[in-house]
Amino acid sequence: MLLSEQSYQKIDRELAKFPSEKKQSAIMAALAIAQDEIGWVSPEVIEDVARYLEQPPIQVQEVATFYNMFDVKPVGRVKVTVCTNLPCALRDGEKTADYIKQKLGIGFGETTSDGQFTLMEGECMGACGDSPVLLVNNKHMCVRMSAQRIDEMLADLSTVKEA
Repeated sequence: MLLSEQSYQKIDRELAKFPSEKKQSAIMAALAIAQDEIGWVSPEVIEDVARYLEQPPIQVQEVATFYNMFDVKPVGRVKVTVCTNLPCALRDGEKTADYIKQKLGIGFGETTSDGQFTLMEGECMGACGDSPVLLVNNKHMCVRMSAQRIDEMLADLSTVKEA
C-alpha cells in the first residue's frame, strides 16, 4: 500500500458512487486523492491506483497523462498554472505569464531551484471574462491578476510552509 489509510478511505467513498462493475469511473478522483497526498502521480502511484481499482495500469496512465491537472513528474510545493488560451491571451494572459516567468526566473514546465514554485501553461479555465486567470495547485482560481496582485500572491505563497 502506497497511500495512507485515509486516502484509501476517500477512494472508497468515491467508489461507492458507482456500480461495482464501473470502478474505472473513480480513476480521476483516485488520482486526485493520491496526488494530494504524494504531490504528483508517479509510475508507482499509477500502479497502486490501478491495483486498488482493479483496472489495467495503462487505463489509469491514460487518464493521468490526458488531463493537465495531474502531474506525472515532480512539481514544486506551489504549482501556478496560467491560462494562455486565445481569449485570455487577448486579455493579457501571455503578458501575465511573461511577468511570472521573470519574477520566478523559470519558464513553463520548470520549477524554481528552491523547489517552491512550478509554472505551467494551461488551457481554458472557464473564466475568460476575468482574465488574466491563474490556477494555484489545481484548486484555487485567481482572476484579474495584475502585477501587484501577482506580487502579493507570490509573497504570500512563499511564506506558507507545508503542513
